[in-house]
Amino acid sequence: MKWIQRQKYFLDFTLSSLLRRKGKHLSLLVVYTLIVFLLGSVMLFAGAVRKTAVDVLTDGPEMTVQRIIAGRHDFIPLQYIEPIQKIRGVRTVRPRLWGYHFHPASGANYTLMAAPDFEYGPDQVIVGAGVVRSWSGIAEDRLYLVGFDGRAHLLKIVETLDSGVDLAAADLILMSASTFRDITGVPEGYAADLAVEIRNPRECATIAEKVVRLFPETRPILKSEILRTYAAVFDWRSGYVVVLLAGSVLAFFIFAWDRAVGLSAEERGEIGVLRAVGWDVSDILILKWWEGGVVSLTAFFLGMIGAYFHVFLASAPLFAHALKGWAVLYPELHLYPDPNPYEIGALFFLTVVPFGFVTLIPAWKAAVTDPVSVMR
Repeated sequence: MKWIQRQKYFLDFTLSSLLRRKGKHLSLLVVYTLIVFLLGSVMLFAGAVRKTAVDVLTDGPEMTVQRIIAGRHDFIPLQYIEPIQKIRGVRTVRPRLWGYHFHPASGANYTLMAAPDFEYGPDQVIVGAGVVRSWSGIAEDRLYLVGFDGRAHLLKIVETLDSGVDLAAADLILMSASTFRDITGVPEGYAADLAVEIRNPRECATIAEKVVRLFPETRPILKSEILRTYAAVFDWRSGYVVVLLAGSVLAFFIFAWDRAVGLSAEERGEIGVLRAVGWDVSDILILKWWEGGVVSLTAFFLGMIGAYFHVFLASAPLFAHALKGWAVLYPELHLYPDPNPYEIGALFFLTVVPFGFVTLIPAWKAAVTDPVSVMR
């Protein structure tokens, strides 16, 4: 087609023009690529962590029932199980035993949990990979815990959880119910909370209202609420990092504006020559549009490719701690790509489109000026 052939000529002329002034455009390309790389890394990392959290929580109970006394989470009596079980739509109600243990040597809190079908004996535990990495009291597969009454407990590590579940289990110590009660002091007949499985997830809100009517001091927490909370937390943390990068983004736009607006005498002379030999103003604008498009698209794709390798191959060492959370014990994540077309499109229009307009303004001013005066 004639139009395609014409655009090919414009592109050929654009590439030769860029190569003639490669110093100017190379410096712009490097800064441009770095900005896209940073913003793209934040976006990809937050999306991948959000997806990992959703995958981990998908197998969780539809509703968790906690007991609240004076605004604080308290142990819930096991007598609550039978009345909740009788609510229409409830499949099962399972008590859960879990709590936290602070380890002074590492300065970290670890999660203690009693597995419902723990296949090992008393004083034997399964630990997350983060526990092995951070707990200095581990020696020869032995774990030392000080119980609620000051007694020392020697626990044998029989298994370490796979690092693939680090986001949820990096700080986890699994044990039998008897060992858990012996260490934490939770009395018989009580649990930390109740995990409720519901036949129809659309009835969760209705069942939660019935639970509160039966036991006003309880607080039902739906899985959908937990998922929204996790999504909001990671969105907020990624926004926090983006705000920190806002100064760099602003500096880039100032740099790009200075580079684009400040046409050199050579560039203005070139535009004047093109106008003198018969090029229209629209032809000049198309040429500059191609010039800005080549630079911006190259920077965008290079930046996104770099962000992909940074996040999914190098585990985002530049800002992973800020997005994982503020804690002594950080999980080692093995992230998998979860691209969001909306976010990628937003980043594209944020970085590429403004630069295109910036390059057109000075070119238009030079193109509408008398060619003779421009060449002079």
